[in-house]
Amino acid sequence: MNPFPEDIFTEPADVDPDTLANLGPLTRLAGTWRSAKGADVNPKADGPEHRQYIETITFEPIDPQANGPQLFYGLRYHVHINTPEEEITFHDQVGYWLWEPATGLVLQTLAIPRGQTALAAGHAKPGDDRLVLTAERGQTEYGICSTAFLEYAFRTDRYQIELTFNPDGTISYVTETTLVVRGQPEPFNHNDRNTLTKIAEPRPNPLMAIQQLRVDVPAIPQAT
Repeated sequence: MNPFPEDIFTEPADVDPDTLANLGPLTRLAGTWRSAKGADVNPKADGPEHRQYIETITFEPIDPQANGPQLFYGLRYHVHINTPEEEITFHDQVGYWLWEPATGLVLQTLAIPRGQTALAAGHAKPGDDRLVLTAERGQTEYGICSTAFLEYAFRTDRYQIELTFNPDGTISYVTETTLVVRGQPEPFNHNDRNTLTKIAEPRPNPLMAIQQLRVDVPAIPQAT
């Protein structure tokens, strides 16, 4: 059964401008997080390599976004990772975490500067302590797109992220990426895990910040 309405153009009329108040299960993500205890397992020619990494993630609220009647509240994020041994960036990633209140759909878009993007999806309720999102190669809805070289040498067949909100206020994640590495007989589970502590609170989304400014600044009286 088609879950979508016949009217695909009319946008919602009652959109709350306050993104931070409407993020559902993503509410606790907003802000800046850091950890120096990340663990990465990645493929190398002579076997799996284990690396510890330092990670900073910033989640910034964006204004509400509509696809016609479909409404998302979300966070723009940036991941920066390096290692204790090297100053050069070990991993850089940008994208969005999105929440659709009407259906419970949670999305993560991701892009990395090595020619790869993905759209992962799951479902959750406000207050859930665990989110699981997946994307699979070949899917037209929640899939993975890579350069020709990555398809040839390090093909990504599946991506999953499991994110947990811990009782002590930290967040933990485990990502598992199934890679088909050229010349290796079995798929490789490239995984990363970390637990991060919040170091800064988020600012309001741009629309909400403008509205707050209008309230806080008194009107200038007109000369008579």
